[in-house]
Amino acid sequence: MFDKSQIQLNERAETLLQLLIRRYIDQGEPVGSRTLSREPGLGLSPATIRNVMSDLEELGLIRSPHTSAGRVPTQLGYRVFVDTMMKVKPLNNDAIEEISGGFARAHDPNELIELASELVSQITQFAGIVMLPGDQNAQFRQIEFLHLSDDRVLAILVTQDGRVQNRVLFTGRTYSPSELVEAANFFNAQYSGRPLSEVRYVLLHDMQSDSHRMNQIMRHAVDMAKSLFEEDEANSVFVSGETNLLGVPDFVELEKLREIFDTFKTKQDLLELLDKSMNARGVSIFIGEESGYNALTECSVVTAPYLDQGRCVGVLGVVGPTRMAYDEVIPVVDITRPGFLGTRSAHCTRGEFRL
Repeated sequence: MFDKSQIQLNERAETLLQLLIRRYIDQGEPVGSRTLSREPGLGLSPATIRNVMSDLEELGLIRSPHTSAGRVPTQLGYRVFVDTMMKVKPLNNDAIEEISGGFARAHDPNELIELASELVSQITQFAGIVMLPGDQNAQFRQIEFLHLSDDRVLAILVTQDGRVQNRVLFTGRTYSPSELVEAANFFNAQYSGRPLSEVRYVLLHDMQSDSHRMNQIMRHAVDMAKSLFEEDEANSVFVSGETNLLGVPDFVELEKLREIFDTFKTKQDLLELLDKSMNARGVSIFIGEESGYNALTECSVVTAPYLDQGRCVGVLGVVGPTRMAYDEVIPVVDITRPGFLGTRSAHCTRGEFRL
């Protein structure tokens, strides 16, 4: 396998590689020299094209999937194409209006985040993924406990930035309404305005301390809140539109689809992959094996971080086949991520992007 930095293509080879990749993305069928010779204005014979394609194959940029004369791009071929040849297309007005209209319907940060994933999925017809804002820097505003049944309490946690988290707590005993109010008042008085990470630490310390030294209200508050503040990394990744991949011809093998869907279900690999994109200055593209995960070797993942007051708080992305129209997917991801802040991307129509 060649390193892309060592590959030097002349103008003829670049033109043919670009034409082959674009035609393969559009049609999904191996591309032969005779097909390329019919391209308007190319002016090359099938024999000349075959010689160039042979050179491209030796460089590891294209390959023959079977005994036919056609060739398809390799992952390295896609990488060279994306890095050096591709020009990103501006979004059409319909897509921009769909994104703007979608965000106008959102009423809170959580809804906005999930909606962004759904929008990129709808527009690209692939799977949309979003890593939710980490709460390590989020500040606690208030908590409320509501009685549901003898041993169940609904806890409502609100952070300073307006995010709301609801969780049903199984308490193992019955709390009276007055006990719930007193516990919430105690908790709010003690922790309001403090980072959630700090609240978690204090709770852990209190849970390990001698409960006999706590007053009754404090014990109630700690007992009920401890599970609410437990970190669940799997819940920090939201996936939408994964069923779109069922209609992608590239994923005809049921075993490969099962591996991809297992990845969506467990989310750990996605979480680690999105975490790699947190510090990117712009759009990141992982093609096939570049993701580092076996289940995604036939996928490409396009991601971009989103900011809050200049600080990266999460990542938005799309998972699809390596045979995707990168020049169309990239601006969708790029223009959707600033929607979290109600702004429009300043560079969504440019013909380049940062890797």
